[in-house]
Amino acid sequence: MERLPMRKIKDVLRLRASGYSTRRISNSLGLGRTSTRNYLQRAAEAGLSWPDVQALDEGVLERQLFHQVASAGGHPFVMPDWAEINRELKRSGVTLRLLWEEYRVCHPDDGYGYSAWCQHYRAWVKRLSPSMRQRHVAGEKVFVDYSGVRMEVTDPATGTRYPVELFVAVLGASNYTYAEASWSQTLPDWIGAHVRAFEFFGGAPALIVSDNLKSAVVRACFHEPGVNRSYTDLGRHYHTVILPARPYKPKDKSKAEGGVLLVQRWIVARLRNRAFFSLEEMNAAIREELTQLNARVSRHLGASRQQLFEQLDQPALIPLPPTRHAHADWKKVTVGADYHIRIDDHYYSVPYSLARAALWVRITASTIEAFQGGNRVASHQRAGPQDGRDTTVKAHMPAKHRHYAEMTAEKVRTDAQTVGPNVVTLVEVILRNKPRPEQGIRACVGILRLKRGSGSERLDAACARALALNACSLKSVTSILKNRLETQPVETAPEAPTIAHANIRGAHYFH
Repeated sequence: MERLPMRKIKDVLRLRASGYSTRRISNSLGLGRTSTRNYLQRAAEAGLSWPDVQALDEGVLERQLFHQVASAGGHPFVMPDWAEINRELKRSGVTLRLLWEEYRVCHPDDGYGYSAWCQHYRAWVKRLSPSMRQRHVAGEKVFVDYSGVRMEVTDPATGTRYPVELFVAVLGASNYTYAEASWSQTLPDWIGAHVRAFEFFGGAPALIVSDNLKSAVVRACFHEPGVNRSYTDLGRHYHTVILPARPYKPKDKSKAEGGVLLVQRWIVARLRNRAFFSLEEMNAAIREELTQLNARVSRHLGASRQQLFEQLDQPALIPLPPTRHAHADWKKVTVGADYHIRIDDHYYSVPYSLARAALWVRITASTIEAFQGGNRVASHQRAGPQDGRDTTVKAHMPAKHRHYAEMTAEKVRTDAQTVGPNVVTLVEVILRNKPRPEQGIRACVGILRLKRGSGSERLDAACARALALNACSLKSVTSILKNRLETQPVETAPEAPTIAHANIRGAHYFH
């Protein structure tokens, strides 16, 4: 028999004190006569009457009414250790019925029956972990999660079926729901689904309550969860805050759990017999079902999700920024000794003073940005496969490295023109005589540096003597300047007489 509230038992005693019969009390309070007679009997055995129970606490009244009878019955029952029972139930295959049978084996005469056993256990569980009722303010929260039930996309060429993930987002106040299919639960798909959900809502909520999946949360923690940096960038772009649910606390995101269940029943189940040959085709079908789902009138609210969204959440959402969020990956790297960082087998320069330092790198589809202590220290356009092995900014190089890098063949020719024409000619000869011009750059740089100790005139004269002697090398020019031979005339060997021989044809043969 279900026990009456103490306030009604007080009414029974009050009416009895006023002289009402059992029948009249039963008719007045809508009780059975047997129940009324039982409560009056319990009160008489406990020595309770109306004036005494009027100011009595309900808990005290309950203990006095029902404890007395239990002790007076002479048949006490042994109360099980419910904490131990609860632990045993978590084991695979263990049921409440099995535990009750084991309990009755130990207490055949003083044990509870199965119905009373279950009733006491349920009462103990209710006291174990009460649920806090959550109040959802308009535009405050969106709950996001992936569905455990997947859909499939069929390859039209091979017929192979590929499972796809189903992303679900539910606004707290109106239960307005968004869903889409994506290939995976990786970070780009996770971030992209949020962007499209916000565009579907026409705004962003103040808080995003997410599950602790690896794409969103780096470190799951009750007090200070570590949110992925790319996910934090998303929140910063839309002026919202990421608030992961507590680990192993599904009630923190009960709206998402309910939304996932709803999507599984009203979208996945309805589309189960359809074949989809692309993700776009599947999402188009999901969007059609989603429109019908949000337009359905809820029986307990008397309005549809669409109507509630327009009345509650939509006016309170944060407006979308002018630009769409661009997904970026973050990576922690160590700068090499050559002041370059490696991203996807390509090397990007940073200031040489940061060599061997640890930096955070923000990677987008078009840019590479390096940060130290929150400050951007380098930025590059992301290189493609055809852009070689490295991208170096001259401003990042030390002065010596920059000078060497700038010493090209054209730079050498330009510097030679400031010294003299013979120097220009010698530089051209050296660059021309090498298989590649780059091989002669060092020799040309060495020749131009001789200007520091000898001056432009002496160097130009020394180059003229080297050209006349066909001694076109750095070693020859250095020797001419060292021995001060640049002003000496060049001695030419006298022409030898013409050799007469039968095998020599002579000049007339060629004319």
